[in-house]
Amino acid sequence: MGASLEELCKKAHDARIKVGMLDTDTKNQTLNLAADCMMSHEAEILAANEKDMERGRKNNMPQGLLDRLALNHDRLLGMADGLRQVAKLEDPIGETMSMKKRPNGLIIGKVRVAIGVIGIIYEARPNVTADAFGLCFKSGNCAILKGGSDAICSNIAIVSALKEALDQMQIEEGALSLIESTDRETTNAFMKMKDYVDLLIPRGGRGLIQNVVENATIPVIETGTGNCHIYVDQYADQDMAVNIIKNAKTQRIGVCNACESIVVHRAIAKEFLPKLYGALKEYQVEMRGDDYALECLGPDKPLVKEAVEEDWGTEYLDYIMSVKIVDSVDEAIAHINKYNTSHSEAIITKDYDIAQKFLAEIDSACVYVNASTRFSDGNEFGLGAEIGISTQKLHARGPMGLEALTSYKYIIYGSGQVRP
Repeated sequence: MGASLEELCKKAHDARIKVGMLDTDTKNQTLNLAADCMMSHEAEILAANEKDMERGRKNNMPQGLLDRLALNHDRLLGMADGLRQVAKLEDPIGETMSMKKRPNGLIIGKVRVAIGVIGIIYEARPNVTADAFGLCFKSGNCAILKGGSDAICSNIAIVSALKEALDQMQIEEGALSLIESTDRETTNAFMKMKDYVDLLIPRGGRGLIQNVVENATIPVIETGTGNCHIYVDQYADQDMAVNIIKNAKTQRIGVCNACESIVVHRAIAKEFLPKLYGALKEYQVEMRGDDYALECLGPDKPLVKEAVEEDWGTEYLDYIMSVKIVDSVDEAIAHINKYNTSHSEAIITKDYDIAQKFLAEIDSACVYVNASTRFSDGNEFGLGAEIGISTQKLHARGPMGLEALTSYKYIIYGSGQVRP
């Protein structure tokens, strides 16, 4: 398996220059054709996905993960539309970022270029297969995809459709590769392919991401888990807060930008928490609170439980949320910065100064005032499909679109200069 994996990686490495030099029109035509090919193979893709779903149900996969895995006509159409949207985006490759003339006459320019070969290791998210290809291809990169065993049938079917478009456009075969082996040894070997792969992006749960960060010899952009918080300030519009939390928690529970934890100012907790409980009860959301939260919610509520230390830092991906009561915005900020995953946090408040303090002091990639954390998404940010949400601070942070998948090089024009 090691030899075939190396051959696949080498093929991508050998293709990187030609793929990086493709003109914008060719890339856009290919992406639109890829979208058409996915839809023309809808029956095969959905049938393959049903095999994955059936296996997931037999293995008692949690509902939130089953939701991530599931495809239907609308979701497949959304994936195809994502490719078409990326085709409409401005091509970052070749952009002159700066151009300056030095006193010695040298003209030094800075030009945006592709990174080269990007590997993506991800779990039961077949939509990532199309999104990752689209963004990597438009930004001039070759993509090597390593999906999880849970979605292997779906991924094989999707990549087959995408490769049909590449073949029709006579694009280098190494532009897109799928590692079909699902064993851990192959994943670990892939993380060591530094001679061929320029960047590795893990997407999935905490265990996957930590494994990649700790064991890869290839540079990694960490796309973290989402223990996202919403802080309800004492000056919040409480009806707005209920509506935002309901959306952030229940609109899709199995996504990284769903709200997992709420923090409430003590001054309004007794009035606010029963309202929130009433709104979330229809979704059977379990609330795990500290002592004062339990007191505010009252006894004999089957959906209310006492929180333990582990709850403050958990990404549930389920109809569960933690509830922490604080005495000030400073305490709220301290709690969130201690337990968050640097993904997305929000404050609900009518006080401008408190909102600005929250924006300035929260250490996360995305920080909201009076809005749902569910907007942390490349498409919602106008980036087209995203390849992930970076929770680190080097090179890329937050939803990663085309520019996050590029580097730059310096080009220098001279007229015979030599260094004295």
